[in-house]
Amino acid sequence: MTYVVVESCIKCKHTDCVEVCPVDCFHEGPNFLVIDPEECIDCSLCEPECPVDAIYAEDELPEDQAHFLDLNTELSQVWPVITEMKPPPEDAEKWAEVKEKLQYLER
Repeated sequence: MTYVVVESCIKCKHTDCVEVCPVDCFHEGPNFLVIDPEECIDCSLCEPECPVDAIYAEDELPEDQAHFLDLNTELSQVWPVITEMKPPPEDAEKWAEVKEKLQYLER
């Protein structure tokens, strides 16, 4: 099993989660993070660190977020690994409560 980053991370991109990951499975895109399911060891350390509740265990993914498992798999193959916390985007708080943000995902 793996953990999955879902839609609420888009344009928020808090990186608190990457510092606690013991296997460096997070990858960074322009405005979103993903988890490489091949690297994730299901330790669950990242989930409580996310201030916007954007990380779910694969078997607890909300039905409307299930497609993010494939998206995490795909993008983790092309985006670079991130291992250190960075400041969130300046407008992250503005985007924290916005729903249906997939159209804003930058590849």
